[in-house]
Amino acid sequence: MKAIILNASAWMIVPVMDAFAKYLSSSMDVLQITWARYFFTVVFTLSLMLIFYRHSLVWTKKPVLQLIRGLIFVFSTYLFFYAISEISLPKALTLAFVAPICVTALSPFFLNEKVGVKRWTAVSLGFIGTLIVIRPGFIEFNLATMAALGNGICYGFYLIITRKLSTSDNPLLTLLLSGLIGTIIISLFMPSVWVNPTSNQWILMALIGLIASVAHLFLILSLKYADASKLAPLGYTEIITNILISYYFFHELPDNWTYLGLFIIVLSGLYISRREYLLTRSNK
Repeated sequence: MKAIILNASAWMIVPVMDAFAKYLSSSMDVLQITWARYFFTVVFTLSLMLIFYRHSLVWTKKPVLQLIRGLIFVFSTYLFFYAISEISLPKALTLAFVAPICVTALSPFFLNEKVGVKRWTAVSLGFIGTLIVIRPGFIEFNLATMAALGNGICYGFYLIITRKLSTSDNPLLTLLLSGLIGTIIISLFMPSVWVNPTSNQWILMALIGLIASVAHLFLILSLKYADASKLAPLGYTEIITNILISYYFFHELPDNWTYLGLFIIVLSGLYISRREYLLTRSNK
């Protein structure tokens, strides 16, 4: 029960971070918002580790893989923040949900995992769900929509690398290094886009980093009480908070086609998670 509460709580608060980012995007560059997300994540994560997890402050065993993961993650975050600055939160998140489906499609090539006909069928259905949301040829396929889809694909690669690192590095160390890499990379571009934030903007920027840190901490703690394969479906609870926030604060709701695409993508993802869980159990 602890695992479910922690994991679901993590996913339910992430849309609050996204909402703050969307709100700030009307007055500052998305790159500056992305910088804030990483900078304050480093501040809070490092503070947490110094107080409670000092033993985790050791150098990574796979620095090159950590660097690649950090670069992919920061690019993925930027794409998502750009997407939500232009399109609705639910539509952007729906397209981002292709990440677990991408992991399954890519796992034979990067993780040497065998994917059977049933999971390939689920991957194909997830792709169809994505096409329903985008509807190329029927509605404008703009840069923001491409960014949201690109975020999902990048996040799929990020998850694959995270799997590889899970056997060698502490998850909190991985979170800290991702934040450091993101902060350093984006800081190079800050002089060209920086605007002096107001006190309220600084608070929102700090909250974005705090929520990201807390959400990741909850996810890490939840994995102490249950296997990742059992908890994976809970990631889709994010859409509940996402739609509520989108409606009450931005007056945006998904259209019926987006709901249909979301249903197909989530159903495909749940089926893949279930199959992976059963395969993991059978291999034990």
